[in-house]
This record gives sequence, C-alpha cells and structure tokens, in this order.
Amino acid sequence: MARPQVLRRAAVTGALAAVGAPAALTAVLLHLGAGQPRDYVFLYLGVVAALGVTQGLLPALLAAAASFLLVDYYFVRPVRALTIGDAQDVVNLVVFFTAAGVVGGLGSRRRRAQLRAEALSRELRDAYEELARLSREQAEAAEVAVRLVRTQQQVRLLEESDRVRREFLATVSHELRTPLAGILTGSTVLARRADLPEPMRHHARSIAEQARRLDRLVGDMLDMARIEGNTLDLRLEQVDLADAVVAAADRLHQHSPQRAVEVEVPPDTAVMADWDRLGQVIDNLLHNAARYAPDGTPIVARATPGADGVVVLRVIDMGPGIPEHLRDHVFDRFVRGNGEADDGGTGLGLAIVRGLVEAQAGRVWVDESEGGSGACVAISLPAAPAEAVQHP
Repeated sequence: MARPQVLRRAAVTGALAAVGAPAALTAVLLHLGAGQPRDYVFLYLGVVAALGVTQGLLPALLAAAASFLLVDYYFVRPVRALTIGDAQDVVNLVVFFTAAGVVGGLGSRRRRAQLRAEALSRELRDAYEELARLSREQAEAAEVAVRLVRTQQQVRLLEESDRVRREFLATVSHELRTPLAGILTGSTVLARRADLPEPMRHHARSIAEQARRLDRLVGDMLDMARIEGNTLDLRLEQVDLADAVVAAADRLHQHSPQRAVEVEVPPDTAVMADWDRLGQVIDNLLHNAARYAPDGTPIVARATPGADGVVVLRVIDMGPGIPEHLRDHVFDRFVRGNGEADDGGTGLGLAIVRGLVEAQAGRVWVDESEGGSGACVAISLPAAPAEAVQHP
C-alpha cells in the first residue's frame, strides 16, 4: 500500500479514537452515576495519555478538547449546558486541559521515540540480513571458485593421462609389429615345410593363426589411438561405393570362401570418402557379419539414398542379431555384439567403424533388421556428384 494512503488511514483512525474514547468513557460514567464528578477528570487524563502514547500529539489534543467539552456539559454545573457557574470549576477545567495537553505531548514524544527506535531496529535487522546474505554469497562464490579450480586441475590431469595412454599404446603397438611379423613369417614357413611331421606343422599353423589375430589386435589398437588422437590422415575424394563394396567382398572371400555377399548398390553411387579407410570400414562390417551369421546364409550389402544429401549403406546378416541392451553400447571399445566374452574378435571392430565413419563426416547406427531377425548395421556418408572416380 502507498505511504500517503497509510498516513491518511492513520489520521482517520486517530481522529475517531480521539472523539470516540472520551465519548465512550462519558457513556460509562453516566450509566454508573456514582462518584465525585471532579474525580472523573483523572479518568479522562488517562484516556488522553493513552491516546498520546498510541496515536500521537494531535489525537491527544483533540481528545483533551473533547474531554473538556464532555466534562463541562455533563458534569459541571449547570449540567447539560456549556456554561460554568463556579469560578473554581473554570480553574479546574483549565488545569485539566493544560494537564491533558502536557500528558498527551509527553506521550506523543515517547511514541515518536519508540517509533524511531523500531525503525532503527528494522534498519539494523535488514542491514544484518543483507550482510549475512552477501557473506553467504561470497562464501558460495569462493566455494564454486575452489571447485572450478579443482575441476580444471582434474581435467588437465585426465587429458594428460589420456595423452600419455594414447602415446604409450601407439608406441607399444608399433614396436609389437616387428616381432609379430617375424613370428608370423617363421610359423608360416614351418607350416609349409613338407619334410616336417604333421603335428609340428599343425602347431606352426596354430602359431601363425594366433600371430595373425594378435597382429589384427595391434592394428586395431593403433587405429583406435589414431582416431582418439585425431591423427588420421584422410584423403577425401569421390569414391564409387559399388567398387568399394565389391572389393571388400572379394577380400572376405579370401578369408571365408564359402560366405556369399549380395551386393545391392546402384551403379554410379558416389560418396565423399577416403578409399582405404572406407574399405577398412566395409571390411570390418562384413567380417563382423560373417562372424555371427550361420553357415550357408548370405550377407547383404545394400545402399540407398538418404535424406540431406547422404548415402546409406546397410550390412545385413541372418545371425542372432544384437541384443536390445547392447544397441547403445555396441560401438564402444571392447564390446561384442553378441555379448559373449570371447568370439574370436578384438572387440574394437565396430568402435573403429564409428571412429572412421565420423572422421569422414558420416554416422553409424544399428538399424532395424528385415523380418525382425539378424543384425543390420548402417552407415551414412556424404553423397558425391554423379561422376564418381573408379578404383581398381
């Protein structure tokens, strides 16, 4: 409420109290009709003093004037007339009015002092609350600053640890390549020697197979280190997607001659990609599908145009499919699509696929398979103009 309205309401209340309180006291005294009329003066003085304390000086003076008139009219002879027959009564009434004014003034001064004290107390309380709030905010800001500094330190430590891990992984993987090449060459030569007993040649073939598997793991770890370190060397160009899929299918046939790959890629479907890295992506998808698909079932590689100028390639198999709870994590490192602990793979194939595809401005996801069975992994790559570059 606005301050002028509050002041007006207080003035009206004070005026009503100044007139109403003496009138009410007069009504009570007239009803009782006992006692010495001159003694009533002290009661009126009490009313005036109370109004001075509670309402201020002006209501007290107004109450004193109303009390003077009421006493003169009802209790000073001749009664019920505003005349005075006794000089002593005149003196008494003057003394009453003067005393009422003094008492009201003192009460009003006390009230003003009390109001000032209350206002000062409120100001002090508000100032204390504001200081407390500022202190809390300052403490909270300092705490946030400390947490921010600690977080920045932790982030720097994590970044440094991650950098050291990638460098260590790349170094170790690179250094492993040389002894692995020697083991693979030696075991392959031993496996081909006809003058050795069959058990020895069998062991040599096993050594060669495990060396190849370890070599694939080392290669995958190197690729992951390059992907995570953003050190991939890509040469993006127009690539005929049909040529890339057919080449990858031929490489799969060398490893699994009995596995059929149905290539459903329209002619002259061109994408912007790195030829070697795109071939690596398709190789991983086909090998992953061949690992889980039942013997005698084909793998389908189907390309269709997508929205926003992309081409979508889907690799579909007839295997058990990818469990629902693994679909959001199947492209993470060391996660296998069938949830088994060891299926002959490294657990990095699909993680490398995601890294290589995203590095070429593409996207990879698990799509719904046809008929609700098998797995369907889809990748999208930016479409290129129709004049695709042919690769042998």
